[in-house]
Amino acid sequence: MVNTRILKQRKRIALVAHDNKKKELMEWAEFNKTVLARHELIATGTTGKLLEEALDRPIKQVLSGPLGGDQQIGAMISEGLLDVLIFFWDPMEAQPHDPDVKALLRLAVVWNIPVASDRASADFLMTSPLMHEEYTTTIPDYSQYIKRKV
Repeated sequence: MVNTRILKQRKRIALVAHDNKKKELMEWAEFNKTVLARHELIATGTTGKLLEEALDRPIKQVLSGPLGGDQQIGAMISEGLLDVLIFFWDPMEAQPHDPDVKALLRLAVVWNIPVASDRASADFLMTSPLMHEEYTTTIPDYSQYIKRKV
């Protein structure tokens, strides 16, 4: 059995950035301001505030990443409330909430949503024709995993 989920034309995009990557994300978001205006944006705490200023539009904000925002974004992915994750993470700096970061990236793959982790991948993602139309994604069948004996 194949499970699917429809990503509507107006995507729900989570935007997250580590401290050393916030400037880069803001520059990218400003460059893509017109395209991003077509979608619903959700961001972790500080990133959300910076994006509101940069884009001059409201951004739904969750907690700061280290205070649980990464986990909130992950929960939204698990609940089917997010369609895309753009997460500019810093590969050169250890984060105090590395387990949360790994869990967030893992959930994006578990639920088969598009993920961009740097400017190049975000550019490719945002310029894909699929980003601007309805898209049916497959969701892996985890029924055997759920039914397993423990």
